[in-house]
Amino acid sequence: MEVREALALAGTLALQRIDAQLLLLHVLGRSINDRAWLLAHDTDVLTDDVRTAFDSACKRRAAGEPVAYIVGQKDFHGLTLAVDARVLVPRPDTETLVDWALELLDETAKARVVDLGTGSGAIALAIRHARANVDVTAVDASADALAVARSNASRLGLAIDFAQGNWLAGVDGTFDLIVSNPPYIAAGDPHLPALHHEPPQALVAGADGLDDIRSIVGQALPHLQPGGWLLLEHGFDQAAAVCALLSERGFAQVCSRRDLADIERCSGGQRPIAG
Repeated sequence: MEVREALALAGTLALQRIDAQLLLLHVLGRSINDRAWLLAHDTDVLTDDVRTAFDSACKRRAAGEPVAYIVGQKDFHGLTLAVDARVLVPRPDTETLVDWALELLDETAKARVVDLGTGSGAIALAIRHARANVDVTAVDASADALAVARSNASRLGLAIDFAQGNWLAGVDGTFDLIVSNPPYIAAGDPHLPALHHEPPQALVAGADGLDDIRSIVGQALPHLQPGGWLLLEHGFDQAAAVCALLSERGFAQVCSRRDLADIERCSGGQRPIAG
């Protein structure tokens, strides 16, 4: 069977072509960013071992498993992160949160940042990679998630402090910036069955999806320097509710940011500067 025939066969399983290409590159031992190679080698004949591995990968994808889990990696904000079922797959939408954070962080001034619910370490590592002058702490309640994040930090050579805990409980000191992509899906959301391969504790946050955001907003002010910011990712229809929570708690400069799909994806506020 040739490369082009294998990709055509994957289409009969209702796989998107790009997914099939990434899976085939993975089982061939090539970079998943090397799709041009497949086009140049579409008549190459696949070995039986490669065909078997590709068939297995395609069946996993057809059953709803994310491509990132099958290939073991996901690109995020210029970094390649190792991911597996212990952590949520980083989404491109979350790069909106990182970009906002980087706008608030001077390229030379020292600053302290904490990433709450770090998962794979995506946000913390992206900030640390772009701002070498910033001290970053990454917190997660899951020891398994922290193991993934620590491994990514080590492989990428990025110095991050890690702590296990529930949001800011047990976190010492104050920060110039608190960032978080917490769970924000409502318990009865109809999209949840499609996400069953990912850890539910990283997705679901109570009846309205705001339980964890309420906790973070309630804990954040004493952990922020005057003038420091709290930035939160949230659902496509939650910006108004999150901004209300921030305003009610006493945050200033409350506002939201839109992602590339023009959806209000993140909201944040600033601790007022005394005087």
